[in-house]
Amino acid sequence: MTRTASRLRVVVTGLIAQHPRLGGVAWDYVQYPAGLARLGHDVWYLEDSGEWPYRLDGGADPASWVADGHANVRHLAAVMERAGLGGRWMYRSPLEGRWYGVPDRRRAEILRSADLLVNVSGTLEDPGRYRGIPRLAYIDSDPVFTQARIIEDPAGAFARRVDAHDVTFSFGSRVADGPFATGHRWLPTRQPVVLADWPPAAAAGDALTTVMSWTSYPPVEARGRVLGQKDVELRRLLTLPARSPVPLEIALGSLRHAGWESPGDGASAAGTPAEVLAAAGWRVRDAFAACGTPEAYRAYIRSSRAELSVAKGGYVTGRSGWFSCRSACYLACGRPVVVQDTGFAPSPPAGLGVLAFDSADGALAAIEAVVADPARHARAAREIAAEWFDAGRVLGALVEDALGTGPRAPVGAGA
Repeated sequence: MTRTASRLRVVVTGLIAQHPRLGGVAWDYVQYPAGLARLGHDVWYLEDSGEWPYRLDGGADPASWVADGHANVRHLAAVMERAGLGGRWMYRSPLEGRWYGVPDRRRAEILRSADLLVNVSGTLEDPGRYRGIPRLAYIDSDPVFTQARIIEDPAGAFARRVDAHDVTFSFGSRVADGPFATGHRWLPTRQPVVLADWPPAAAAGDALTTVMSWTSYPPVEARGRVLGQKDVELRRLLTLPARSPVPLEIALGSLRHAGWESPGDGASAAGTPAEVLAAAGWRVRDAFAACGTPEAYRAYIRSSRAELSVAKGGYVTGRSGWFSCRSACYLACGRPVVVQDTGFAPSPPAGLGVLAFDSADGALAAIEAVVADPARHARAAREIAAEWFDAGRVLGALVEDALGTGPRAPVGAGA
């Protein structure tokens, strides 16, 4: 018998075990099952990416891959326990080809009886293994780049993985009919934030901060456009600290990364990104040390004055409407965000609490506005988080859309 929408068995995917030293990654994924559980659903977390897990000491090069994944499993178990979902997880280790978490028999029963699978970031190695679940939903958290991969190889393995789902969602609110449209019906969605886990912080630090990687992967090309990473966009703001009335800080996840060059740059700055940024006046911290656990990541955000962040070049070039899951957590803590414009307004709106920029001058003006009236921007930040990112609202709409039930309304519109 099919369950009613008020009580479903939902399976949610992620990469919590794979990235044990990235506190923000744990939050990105765990807020889905935690939010769905708060809505009354019977929720289970599944990690079956086929991806080799990393060591607890961070790093993203092959030398940092683990030889024994037991510490990764313990990390996953701890994250789920803290979220109130202890024992409600399943992890297939590519190291041993075996499952951890619930016993085999119980796992088979859960998957056989599930109503909905939410494949966050498309992390499943093979969605076809789970085709017995009536509805499979794909969550695109990397808009434009996801569509570019489909465009460049529409019959390839990646496109087939996307097409194995019944419904597709995207953090890019404009990709469905933008310059990188693929013909899919990309329903807009946002990162869910369990607001109770992100209370407003009273005392603010002195700096505008962010947490970022220099690059996640090389630039890609689609439909005649080069789609770059954050390094391309941050270069435009390189001298901003010298003009800012307050310190600007980056918790950088790739301090040892040596590459600064990008296509068409013409001239390369000497040194690692951390060295070049520090020489230009940025405060640079090691993200693994500052934000390596979920608790440290949250504490770092709550201790900030506000956020200042660029977007991946591809998000900007593609006018994707993308908005950062990290920025949503800043907002929930009552921390305003000064973020690069990707075309996301009016969902969420920009101007108060969220300030969008498209140039260094625009970023400076937004920083000055936040510094001039911090209390007003802080209140607006929390209000925007409650209207546009509250897990109950975001996931309630997502479940209805995934099942094809009820009229669709934009999250935050009259909610």
